[in-house]
Amino acid sequence: MTLLFPNPIRSLDEKRNAVRFIGHDGMFEVRFFVEAEALVIADAELRRSEVSESKLLSAFDALRPSIYDVARKAYSSGRRDTYTLTAADFR
Repeated sequence: MTLLFPNPIRSLDEKRNAVRFIGHDGMFEVRFFVEAEALVIADAELRRSEVSESKLLSAFDALRPSIYDVARKAYSSGRRDTYTLTAADFR
């Protein structure tokens, strides 16, 4: 099956300091987390301001296509139910 992201909902997980989103491979749900640091590094506007939940979520939205590409790549290299994407994954 192909990893899809039919639900655009994302949320900040303060404990992990990451934005959480969900992918689906057929009937299987796959959880993803993008570390806040990765979003700060990838978003020039966010680097110049104080980090907040709304700014992290806005950065996620702006970077959504590339985040989904990185998530698909991580998932294809070894199928698990949870992945944490770091700044290194976006290089």
